[in-house]
Amino acid sequence: MTQFAMLFPGQGSQSVGMLTELAAVHPEIRATFSEAGEVLGINLWRLANEGPLEELNRTELTQPALLAAGIAVWRAWSAVGGPAPAIMAGHSLGEYTALVAAGAISFADAVKVIAVRGQLMQSAVPEGEGSMAAILGLNDELVEAICREAAEGQVVAPANYNSPGQLVIAGHATAVERAMRKCLDAGAKRAMVLPVSVPSHSELMGSAAAGLKDVLAGIEIRGPRVPVLHNIDIEPRNEPDRIRAALVAQLSAPVRWTATIEAIVGRDILHMAECGPGRVLCGLGRRIEKKVSWVALDQPGQIESTSAEWEA
Repeated sequence: MTQFAMLFPGQGSQSVGMLTELAAVHPEIRATFSEAGEVLGINLWRLANEGPLEELNRTELTQPALLAAGIAVWRAWSAVGGPAPAIMAGHSLGEYTALVAAGAISFADAVKVIAVRGQLMQSAVPEGEGSMAAILGLNDELVEAICREAAEGQVVAPANYNSPGQLVIAGHATAVERAMRKCLDAGAKRAMVLPVSVPSHSELMGSAAAGLKDVLAGIEIRGPRVPVLHNIDIEPRNEPDRIRAALVAQLSAPVRWTATIEAIVGRDILHMAECGPGRVLCGLGRRIEKKVSWVALDQPGQIESTSAEWEA
């Protein structure tokens, strides 16, 4: 059997109509969205399929929708007898999806936590005061130095180390703008503001982290059946309290995705599947490790064919 990693996407992978084609083949897709919607008291499947996009892009709704999408695809994978991965990881929000798939957190509890997490993040910074931007074409060290120079008493720092030459920064909107201009002056290919409503993985999430700690204290967490690498330090955890602490720290710490993929490859795992909507992680991963085979499980037939191939 093939050794592989199962990877779960985070915010930015959502789109109106996501997983519609897959839902026509796998009943687990719509059922999972319905289950999450019942917890939240909304029609989450309709939102994901009909929008409007502005509503789907609201952090407190985006996050439950993506959690449901990732678990829906995971359940479809499991329903066809897909083999267990050697390791799991998730990008930001996707870390929760990985923990649910690994049996560490129940789906219902995760939906509740994620909904509150989104609300806490949304309320931590007044609308318009924070932002995030993608910087393309500069090395990480130079972007880090530019952020320090551009801060001028405000917050701006790396939030997502996505792949070599692609780094996302976050913080106060005016500081992010200053850093973007300096990055362009330094030779960046592009510097673009992202369509997100909160400056995730920055110091500005401090108050949200405090609230999240209280929420996580109220749910049961177990040791995962499959190792899950955490965003903050790329290490697995088995102890519930250490998992809670990592999830709290994650809110205001950068996502080290490049190092995550490198760590998985360092374990001699050269096959990776993106379990959720879209192909963002596949795109990033191909820029990180050329020798890895990548597959996205978001299209009909892909789950069955990949499962059969890796089971052999």
